[in-house]
Amino acid sequence: MNLSDTTTKQHIVLYFQVHQPRRLRPFRFFDIGTCGEYFDDKQNKAIAERVARQSYLPTNALLLQLIRKYPKIKVVFSVSGVAIDQFKEYTPEVLDSFRALADTGCVEFLSETDHHSLACMMPGDEFELQILDHTAKLHEHFNVRPTVFRNTELIYSDEIGRRVEALGFNGIFTDGIERILHGRSPHHLYQHSDLGGLKIFLRNYHLSDDIAFRFSHHGLTVEKYMAWLNGIPHHENVVTLAMDYETFGEHQKANTGIVKFLEGLLTAIAKQKRFVMATASEVIRTVKPHDTLSVPHYISWADQERDLSAWLGNDMQRDAFDCMVRMERDIKSIDDPDLLERWRWLQTSDHFYYMSTKKNDDGNVHAYFSPYPSPYEAFMNYMNVLNDFSYQVSEHERHPLNKQKAGAIRSEAERRELQVPTWAMNLQNSYEH
Repeated sequence: MNLSDTTTKQHIVLYFQVHQPRRLRPFRFFDIGTCGEYFDDKQNKAIAERVARQSYLPTNALLLQLIRKYPKIKVVFSVSGVAIDQFKEYTPEVLDSFRALADTGCVEFLSETDHHSLACMMPGDEFELQILDHTAKLHEHFNVRPTVFRNTELIYSDEIGRRVEALGFNGIFTDGIERILHGRSPHHLYQHSDLGGLKIFLRNYHLSDDIAFRFSHHGLTVEKYMAWLNGIPHHENVVTLAMDYETFGEHQKANTGIVKFLEGLLTAIAKQKRFVMATASEVIRTVKPHDTLSVPHYISWADQERDLSAWLGNDMQRDAFDCMVRMERDIKSIDDPDLLERWRWLQTSDHFYYMSTKKNDDGNVHAYFSPYPSPYEAFMNYMNVLNDFSYQVSEHERHPLNKQKAGAIRSEAERRELQVPTWAMNLQNSYEH
């Protein structure tokens, strides 16, 4: 297809997020100081195998079949480094299936933080380091070099845009929420308010969530969905649809018809003439930005607020995050790759997501994903792990070979900052009642 022929078309950018966290094992208060294993490898393996069987492998096979039949079909993926590592360890056939998609030339892979973390909220260069690690991982496994970025959970602000552009990316994805658009449509390509090089893709969260969350409730059909797409004004030329890839076969089981719906929708789009499917890079090369977009405050695609409150909205979440961040200096001064990797696994946003105390629909979604009976237990387990990890770090620092690198050892009183604060006990009492 000649890309110059697409400039007058309406573009559909279909983007899937692929992520599986490394879940923590139950870690009791009395386990602190034992230097035990933190991650539940047995559970993580079982979940990786189940989701591969129910979602990743059959949906990848379907996409490969459809792309070979209809080369006009284009898809965009963001696969977290945490997920890639687990695929390599537990389900290498999933990596093979993504490589087969990459080889078609019809699939684009986005860069993100390697550990699906909130590193953009941390001081220093941890954010940039994780992006570079993820970019290297994509090249290693899929032989691609991404030029477009997707931050964890679509978290975005003007400042994040500046940092991403400084790394050489020319595009970024975020959510097309009303409070940043000020009456404008999300169905355009925008650009950063003070960076001419960084283009912004805005997810249509209504059309995306109709598939991801409301498929069964709507009794959604391909005909109904195509009617919604055809209702978009002709001058609005970039429609971005984005959702978790696990929607197909995991969150929405195959017996709901969700995979058949995807097959029918992609076939219908491929056969009509009004819309053209495109990767993000193709849109950037062929579509002129509609306007500049300023986002002074953090936004995301999570919960009704679509801000950072899904991960940092209560005292437990903020306290856990701050304690984890304070360990950075000591961990990096030790120069131990294994310690650094475990600390980064503890940064994964899911750990803080499980601590949310929101109610109603948002609370139900948090509870669906959480392996814990309550947010408080998620917090206690994480803090027990963090206390033990702090003990491990102190033992490394005490080793004669590490003292010169680590500098003076912090006092025991300072280390006790990681103990569970009184307010958390009070919060548990109110939560239980």
